[in-house]
Amino acid sequence: MGCAFSYGSEYLQQKRSYQPLYFHSKAKGNQILLNDCYSRAERISTFHDGIVFTNRPVKPYEIVTLRILKMEDGWNGGLRVGFSCLNPSNINPYSLPPFICPDLTAQTSTWAAVLPDQFIKVGNIIHFWVNNSGKVFLRTNQVKRFLLFDRVTVSCPLWAVMDVYGTTKAIELLAPVSDPFRPRLLTPMFRDEPYEISFCLPARDGEECSVCLYHVKNTWLLPCHHTVLCYCCANRIFRDTAKCPICRCKIELFCLQNKSTPADAWNFS
Repeated sequence: MGCAFSYGSEYLQQKRSYQPLYFHSKAKGNQILLNDCYSRAERISTFHDGIVFTNRPVKPYEIVTLRILKMEDGWNGGLRVGFSCLNPSNINPYSLPPFICPDLTAQTSTWAAVLPDQFIKVGNIIHFWVNNSGKVFLRTNQVKRFLLFDRVTVSCPLWAVMDVYGTTKAIELLAPVSDPFRPRLLTPMFRDEPYEISFCLPARDGEECSVCLYHVKNTWLLPCHHTVLCYCCANRIFRDTAKCPICRCKIELFCLQNKSTPADAWNFS
């Protein structure tokens, strides 16, 4: 099947823009029915043609959260999730293939994986995100985070993409404040960690973390002493690469300004 796709030339990165995620209103499989606010996607018949995209690109470490609303017996396999460099605003929906795997992933710069059947149950909440090394992680209300797949190209804008396939009949995108597992974490990113939200506060102009552009930069990286990250991003980078984003020096310790907070003193398992 031929595809008429173009990439994100229209994408404008908006500093500190965290518009809520919802499904793109036009770029969707021909069996998908969206609700009026584009937060719910339901496949109306058959088991395929259920591809949906988010309305905007997602940033590295930004968590996409969805809930399984309906299941349908009689099919094999279920929900697929991933990321794509395709700008859905430039997609002809009639060109979308019936399957994200293997069709869309083989034809375009799209990466996705099938979720294990045990995760796909009505009411289950799925969180997935990509880090700045191209690794995609997933966690649920029952399972701690694990590596789902890797080798995603993060040098281009990435839209989250889902395939409401097979046994998965309907899904719903959830706003960050809807996360029932960490209700005290109120910022739009980094909602699955056990540290205090007072460490990661929204920044004023000129004080933004160089990674998320949202929280205030308030954390020393040692031994290089660079202070360009918020505590949330320092925590993530320490666990993923342990390299300073400025000088690439190995991070042996990070701490809040005016407060000693050794990185290895926290249990992030």
